[in-house]
Amino acid sequence: MSEEKFDVIVVGGGLAGLTAAYELANAGYETLVVERGDYCGAKNMTGGRLYGHSLEKVIPNFAEEAPIERKIVKENIALLNEKGGVQIAYTSPQLGEGSNASYSVLRGKFDQWLAGKAEEAGAMMVTGIRVDKLIEQDGKVVGIDAGGEEMYADVVILADGVNSLLAQQIGMKKEIEPHEVAVGAKEVFKLSEEIINERFGVANGEGAAILCAGDPTDGNLGGGFIYTNKDTVSVGIVTTLSDIGRSQLSVPKMVERFHNHPMVEPYIKGGELVEYSGHLVTEAGWSMIPELYRDGVLVTGDAAAFVINLGYTVRGMDFAIESGRLAAEAVKRAKAVDDYSADTLSYYKKLLEESFVFRDMKKFSAFPAILEEHMIFNELPAFVGDVFNRMMVVNSEPSGDLVVGIANDFCKRFTMAGIADFVGKLMEVR
Repeated sequence: MSEEKFDVIVVGGGLAGLTAAYELANAGYETLVVERGDYCGAKNMTGGRLYGHSLEKVIPNFAEEAPIERKIVKENIALLNEKGGVQIAYTSPQLGEGSNASYSVLRGKFDQWLAGKAEEAGAMMVTGIRVDKLIEQDGKVVGIDAGGEEMYADVVILADGVNSLLAQQIGMKKEIEPHEVAVGAKEVFKLSEEIINERFGVANGEGAAILCAGDPTDGNLGGGFIYTNKDTVSVGIVTTLSDIGRSQLSVPKMVERFHNHPMVEPYIKGGELVEYSGHLVTEAGWSMIPELYRDGVLVTGDAAAFVINLGYTVRGMDFAIESGRLAAEAVKRAKAVDDYSADTLSYYKKLLEESFVFRDMKKFSAFPAILEEHMIFNELPAFVGDVFNRMMVVNSEPSGDLVVGIANDFCKRFTMAGIADFVGKLMEVR
């Protein structure tokens, strides 16, 4: 294999890399995917939410054959304090209609399926191999070095995840700063399909998503998530790397605190823990996007920091798929003129600028600053919990003045300067 030259080498067998490989192999290009894990999806930990619109463009009606878990028909946002919480639920037929549909997925299963589709299209898969460095000649990337074995291609697509060391090695991506990424830790509990349906109020094939802020991270930047799978429930937390140490809780303790929370525990009671995993997640959004193209190389998916966290929803998989598809389109154009220079490959960025990827990331570019406010994860959930506690708890104690009590609680927890600063940041989001 060391002497063979491919049209394209894709480094990383996640959603971005596999989408690019599927599109290019379908177009008849000799495509090689190199994945460090034992199989595609082996290293991919995620909360488990796939917005289906981008993959619909690539494989129409993919959900009819893909190993999705459930279609999400219930959205929930929860603000948790130590003893309870306030949960807001939203249901609508629109959540599951056509290209609006989103699904819970387990990446170990889902990525293997997508890898199979790429192989059926003609892509070659090599797993269990780490790419150590990119091969450059006269300033142009011409291949990869994997454990001393050299493989060559007209173009290399880097889809090697959040901490893309290959992009860093050639100066396309700077070293990650602690405030730019979060640590995600997830547990998967096995329960029967019937119990999940009953506890989350859904039917067979239907699912719920719950995003939580407050107590799970003990006030650290981040939050908790719950996703229903077919016969398991994914439960976990995300906390910004720079905040670790601010709380006395370690990340494993945060996960334990979350699944034992009075609102969360009833959902997973009696479940068998079948998986525990961790992963880095990009948090800084638009400001974190690296150099996306050079002579002979493109950067896509998580490696390109195509993720946005809005608190009420987290998107990365649909961005990965779309960016992988657009990377493939740029390679096709380069192949047509037999020119893989940065000038030709810049078409990739033009396509991104015209896509929802750049549009949405630009629109919400101010959101990371908003989510850096500890008030959202500390004072606000505690205050909201106290308000509802005053309203809902009835006993033989004399009832105080509700409005005065709420006003006093508000003044104890918030300053006008803090509120003004938060509102100012909020107004920057258009």
